[in-house]
Amino acid sequence: MAARPPASLSYRTTGSTCLHPLSQLLGIPLDQVNFVACQLFALSAAFWFRIYLHPGKASPEVRHTLATILGIYFVVFCFGWYAVHLFVLVLMCYGVMVTASVSNIHRYSFFVAMGYLTICHISRIYIFHYGILTTDFSGPLMIVTQKITTLAFQVHDGLGRKAEDLSAEQQRLAVKAKPSILEYLSYHLNFMSVIAGPCNNFKDYVAFIEGRHIHMKLLEVNWTQRGFQSLPEPSPTGAVIQKLCVTLMSLLLFLTLSKSFPVTFLIDDWFVHKANFLSRLWYLYIVMQAAKPKYYFAWTLADAVHNAAGFGFNGVDMDGKSRWDLLSNLNIWKIETATSFKMYLENWNIQTSTWLKCVCYERVPWYPTVLTFLLSALWHGVYPGYYFTFLTGVPVTLAARAVRNNYRHHFLSSKARKIAYDVVTWAVTQLAVSYTAAPFVMLAVEPTISLYKSVFFFLHIICLLIILFLPVKPHQPQRQSRSPNSVKKKAD
Repeated sequence: MAARPPASLSYRTTGSTCLHPLSQLLGIPLDQVNFVACQLFALSAAFWFRIYLHPGKASPEVRHTLATILGIYFVVFCFGWYAVHLFVLVLMCYGVMVTASVSNIHRYSFFVAMGYLTICHISRIYIFHYGILTTDFSGPLMIVTQKITTLAFQVHDGLGRKAEDLSAEQQRLAVKAKPSILEYLSYHLNFMSVIAGPCNNFKDYVAFIEGRHIHMKLLEVNWTQRGFQSLPEPSPTGAVIQKLCVTLMSLLLFLTLSKSFPVTFLIDDWFVHKANFLSRLWYLYIVMQAAKPKYYFAWTLADAVHNAAGFGFNGVDMDGKSRWDLLSNLNIWKIETATSFKMYLENWNIQTSTWLKCVCYERVPWYPTVLTFLLSALWHGVYPGYYFTFLTGVPVTLAARAVRNNYRHHFLSSKARKIAYDVVTWAVTQLAVSYTAAPFVMLAVEPTISLYKSVFFFLHIICLLIILFLPVKPHQPQRQSRSPNSVKKKAD
């Protein structure tokens, strides 16, 4: 049974109805108004939390408790009784955390969390018929699933594995003691991330709650060795204002572009049967560009909420300026200027990519790229479009890697050739991403096949030919020097 295409989806209310008049006035579904209202409340609470519950004024227990209470209130306000799913999963997995052996804690937690999430995905779509446009409880459940599994693997690394068997990053993030019930609830249900994420590491979160977060990051970059004698406490206000400006701009773009270039245009009779091939490619790119601002809005606002609370400091840059990008989920400039499929993926949904690397890519002994894509699809849900996207992403990733390894070095001999290479690869990358991601927003089998037939499955064919006939050239891995956000690197 295929899911219905976006054109036929309906909205369904899950949480508070007190904002219904505002929803009608703006012409925006009530669920989305509730979501934005919760995040704005969370932003206000974050400023209050940083000022009045500063680690110098409140104990870690108080900060943990109030962060949890606020998170529970927000999730109940936004999703009503469906929030029970969130609480059930967290309590079930805490039971696994305290009873399972350290040698199996990561496996049991992973299967319980992913199993519960998958059951909820199936029930909400095929039993209760929720639309994809509905802001429902599965979003927070997905974030909690990431956190549950991340923490379980990090506890396993800290208590069940030898230090010499861990990578440098695994050693840094390994958790040496099982968390208390208060720490566990606070980590998973705190008001900053319970609605929209992103996933973060347990050690970073506890350091933030205990007031060690900023100093710890400054010590990591050898602050005193660079000529600075004291450890300051930088203000996140500038970063928050900048991110709120991006959020506002993204919201305006979403409200205008999504109406002018809806996803349903890709299954319109004119697009499928009358437009020429180049026009179809152009409109495919434009429609997919119009679908991105909503992600920019949600992720940037979530990042601003964390920063307003004082969480997200990531050291300083080469000029000594504070960086507040520890929890950033995207880099818009690098996304829009990406010259490779890999570069695009590394800067899109960064924290999810980090999670996939932590629980899958670094752990599985075979086919890490394929299994990582499959896990990503399963985590997102059970709509067929997700699997079209992620299974298409596998040959696109392999083909892009082959082309880059075989030809890129020929264009580095002069500046003009490098610019020409970058322009061509930028255009190809943006088109490839649009082609690959289209099923993700179309969801169902029929519109996806209709779209791909209208463009003759051209990218699938090209990628398969490249994989079959282009020689595979090995390259040296650079795992330590590359960003930890990439999950699609080649396994050597």
